[in-house]
Amino acid sequence: MTWLVIILCFRGYFAVQMANISVQDQSLMDYELLRLLLKLRQEEFYDTLLVYGEDCEFHSLTRNLDVAVVLLSDTMNFDWIFSSLTLILSCGLGIEKGGSNSTTFKLQRNRRLVVLKGDVQPSNICDIYTQKDQYNIAFVKENFGESNVIYSCRYFQEPNIEEVHLSEARPIFIEQFRNMKGKAIRIVPDLLPPRSMQYQDANETKMIGYVANLINNFAQKLNATLQLHILNPSTSITEISRMARDDELDMGVFLEASLFSTNLDTASYPYLLTSYCLMVQVPEKVPYNWVYAIIVDPLVLGIIFVMFCLLSLLLIYSQKMSWQKLSLSNILLNDKSLRGLLGQSFPFPLNASKKLRLIFTILCFASIMLNTMYDAYLQSYFTDPPSEPYIRSFKDIGKLRHKTVITATEANVLTSTNNTKFLEIPKKHLRIYESARELLALRDTFNLSYNYLVTEDRWSSYAEQHKLFKEPMFYYSNDLCFSRMIFFSIPLRRQLPYRHLFNEHMMRQQEFGLVKYWKGHSFFDMVRLGLTTLEDLSQPKPYSPSLVMEDISWIVKLYLIATLLCVFCFMSELGWEKWKRWRELRN
Repeated sequence: MTWLVIILCFRGYFAVQMANISVQDQSLMDYELLRLLLKLRQEEFYDTLLVYGEDCEFHSLTRNLDVAVVLLSDTMNFDWIFSSLTLILSCGLGIEKGGSNSTTFKLQRNRRLVVLKGDVQPSNICDIYTQKDQYNIAFVKENFGESNVIYSCRYFQEPNIEEVHLSEARPIFIEQFRNMKGKAIRIVPDLLPPRSMQYQDANETKMIGYVANLINNFAQKLNATLQLHILNPSTSITEISRMARDDELDMGVFLEASLFSTNLDTASYPYLLTSYCLMVQVPEKVPYNWVYAIIVDPLVLGIIFVMFCLLSLLLIYSQKMSWQKLSLSNILLNDKSLRGLLGQSFPFPLNASKKLRLIFTILCFASIMLNTMYDAYLQSYFTDPPSEPYIRSFKDIGKLRHKTVITATEANVLTSTNNTKFLEIPKKHLRIYESARELLALRDTFNLSYNYLVTEDRWSSYAEQHKLFKEPMFYYSNDLCFSRMIFFSIPLRRQLPYRHLFNEHMMRQQEFGLVKYWKGHSFFDMVRLGLTTLEDLSQPKPYSPSLVMEDISWIVKLYLIATLLCVFCFMSELGWEKWKRWRELRN
């Protein structure tokens, strides 16, 4: 019994000592982990901790940090709506499970600190997280309280693990994609000028354009290479958006409009803000035989008629200072007033009074003003005839001689979004193309059989080309816009790890004015690659140095009608006088 008591006492003593050692080890581990969390907060500020694991070493540390803490067991089956300045802590490998796609997307770039348990190689763990497109990963082992070693993943180096001591000044987490060391970026261009154009340079396929240049500069900035995949020419350009949604590419050299897509998970920060309007043919010049009708405004003609009647009244009254000869025929057919306003000579009384002379002076002054005004209008319009009226509303599109072409995709989107302006266009004045590439090729030739839809950024190159034309063919109608605020974005795969670097790069290119410069020179890039020419496509009509009979046909017809009317009036007067004499002789 004595030996049994002694043995039990020794066992109790050793148990107490082992427990004290375990508590000391745990206290040391907590202390070093707390130092590590404080160092991570100095490297990059965080205001939220997301802790995975039920029995986790980080639970006891959370009360010593003035940050919000979210505790999870092993799943995350809810949408993450907390701050993006979050540090993720995991107690064990593969414990992060579940969660929606939006949650995974929001927490993709957040830093992760994992406590490894058991004999697990950190290099293998980096590969596991890499397959999930998560690159800001660091690990500590269970003996971290003694070793103070942090294992940080380095994706673009071999080996892909870097050991950082807690007391060192080196950063634990770095921006992995600042230098990709030649790793390929999968891209798919739409090859629609002037956004992206393909050419050969020293047996190497390259791209140019105000979208392609953005991607080229970005790859050069990250020290990456571009893995180019060219679509079949018969493939729809919307296939690039589908490939981005299915993670078949990294970036699309293509602009996707916000009007056609609302999925921001596969789109970059807006690259361009533009409007979406009609490209309408410039109205033709008014024919020369219409010039005589254009210069006679109804309101001005009415004022001239009233002035003619007033001058006739004054002339009738001032001749004998009485209204004896006042009649409707003497007012409307006053020979002196009519010829005076037309700038012709008329008989002037020898003994005219001062009042009559004053009226003749007013008549001559009005004649000079009217004839000078209309002669100036006539010569100006004959030199450069005005255009026919421009279309100002969608309801008036039916007045256009040509139909408006549109792709089936555009028509379906505008209809599904209940675009009221599009619904105002009569369906018989639309022609729908199934192939977008076929329609764009037709538009690039400035085919005068149709009117087209175009964005403002594309019209800028068309406007540059129009400067070469002797006569403009189309104009960009700001009155016929389906939308004045369309955002164009670059398609990206959903979990692209360097999305934030690309968005930053895009905004810097805009800030430095490079995008504006690229757009301004896009037409000349197309000419240099042989995609368009400097030819005048307007086909102006041959210049005629003189008028032809057709140009004055209306005047000749009006003159003939007036002459016949005068002959008729003259014959009527003769007939009336003969009839009166016959009546007198008969009586």
